[in-house]
Amino acid sequence: MKKIITLSFLFIFSMSAAQWENAKPFAETIDQEDLRKLLYVYASDYFQGRDTGSEGQKRAVNFLKEFYQARNISAASGTEDYFQKVELTIRGKEIKSENVVAIVEGSTIPDEYIVISSHLDHVGMKDGEIYNGADDDGSGTVALLEIAEAFQKAADAGLQPKRSLVFLHVTGEEKGLLGSKYYTDNPLYPIANTVANLNIDMVGRIDPKRDSENRNYIYLIGSDRLSTELHEISEAVNKATTKIELDYTYNAENDPNRFYFRSDHYNFAKNNIPVIFYFNGTHDDYHRPSDTVEKIEYDLLTERAKLIFYTAWEVANRESKLVVDKAK
Repeated sequence: MKKIITLSFLFIFSMSAAQWENAKPFAETIDQEDLRKLLYVYASDYFQGRDTGSEGQKRAVNFLKEFYQARNISAASGTEDYFQKVELTIRGKEIKSENVVAIVEGSTIPDEYIVISSHLDHVGMKDGEIYNGADDDGSGTVALLEIAEAFQKAADAGLQPKRSLVFLHVTGEEKGLLGSKYYTDNPLYPIANTVANLNIDMVGRIDPKRDSENRNYIYLIGSDRLSTELHEISEAVNKATTKIELDYTYNAENDPNRFYFRSDHYNFAKNNIPVIFYFNGTHDDYHRPSDTVEKIEYDLLTERAKLIFYTAWEVANRESKLVVDKAK
């Protein structure tokens, strides 16, 4: 079995080298200073902690919409000017909110979709303090924006991906993964044609509990749960490009933290869509007003965003759709 996996890995590696070289100039547009500038706005007091349905959350979705408009990245089909209107019931109250969804359409297989997601909300304000959520999930949000812009630049340069890339900012994650559940229950693009979900939730910090001197890491969760092929692609892409330490500590089936079930990828996994959850782990500022922009490790955020871009590039440009060999 080990020999078969090794041969498969070598095949992926040899077939994809040219693709990764094509991708490199666009990966390099994912810029540390741009991420910093975006996050200093997105995790500012102006957005009042982005609580689902609040005025601050409305400001946040408009900020995302304006980013996509300014870069000529198209709104997803079925949205109202990038907004998928979402009606939620939270603690017995009806809340009107929005997912924000953009797309770079594929060239030769446009009706197959890779969804890259992050959650746009945080926990808002408590006792007069603003919980800005710079890491949770401001970091994932700005990474997704930069990744989307890189794909649009590639398309503008004549390197449109074969499959379509959907950039999904979901609401209501902090209330129970509600925005992603709404999307998978009411998909803008067919679930049956959704190839993979790459979910970005907290990628700007370091886990202080991690027993390693290597700060250049990322936790991966779920990459092998449904598709052996996706896991192998993820490993191969990383070795050829960013060379980040991929840590599977929280991927164990018996992980007591149950992180696999605690972010938006899970609603895709429930539909047998292969997923990868990118995560830096928790820290003392998790869900506290002290989760602020000056504590973000911007060099790590940049490299992690590039890894996700390269992985999405590879999945989008492969000849065949990912094989789901471990369907639940």
